[in-house]
Amino acid sequence: MATAPWQAVTVLTDQVRRALYDYVRSQDHPVTRDEAAEAQGISRNLAAFHLDKLVDAGLLHARYEAPADQPRGRGRTPKVYEAAPGCIALTIPERRYELIGEILADAVAEDPTDARSAALRVAAQRGAEIGRQVGGGRPVAAVLADLGFEPAGEQELIRLRNCPFHALAARQTELVCGLNEAFIAGLLSGLGRTDLRARLAPAPDACCVQVRPA
Repeated sequence: MATAPWQAVTVLTDQVRRALYDYVRSQDHPVTRDEAAEAQGISRNLAAFHLDKLVDAGLLHARYEAPADQPRGRGRTPKVYEAAPGCIALTIPERRYELIGEILADAVAEDPTDARSAALRVAAQRGAEIGRQVGGGRPVAAVLADLGFEPAGEQELIRLRNCPFHALAARQTELVCGLNEAFIAGLLSGLGRTDLRARLAPAPDACCVQVRPA
């Protein structure tokens, strides 16, 4: 299960752990426990403890790999660590600019002559894909909460108190709100919730979309 950004940030508040993480990220090869311990001037056991905590948090990946100069079958295969791909972003309230960036980039690649129409199609498709991945067993409000929309209300009317694309919505309101509506409509379709629909309902300090009975 993926680690929430705030949990990853909490793991990095320990100075030794943060130093180890920065060291592993700066290397161009997988790092052994001995190498990490020597670089930070700490014991091998302490390095191993903190490195494994970073793995648990999803910040590092670990595997067993023999050095290139070690003859096959000779000695123990050491555990090595390398940085997990991606980055950590913590915003309160939650923002998901990577998601809308992917939608817009795919839209331009699909149809550069009419990127707006393509973006609406891609947003709906992406929402439907996420809905199918989640499955129809979870409440709609819970899925929307996972995506950062901060839903409030019951099934009769779900208000979305946060826009994960806030800065872009403030800059290009009509475009981003339309993408939001298409995305949530696709999400509902992917979840199999034909009894609900996404509708534009702009309100101050809230998402421009509400979920209402169909």
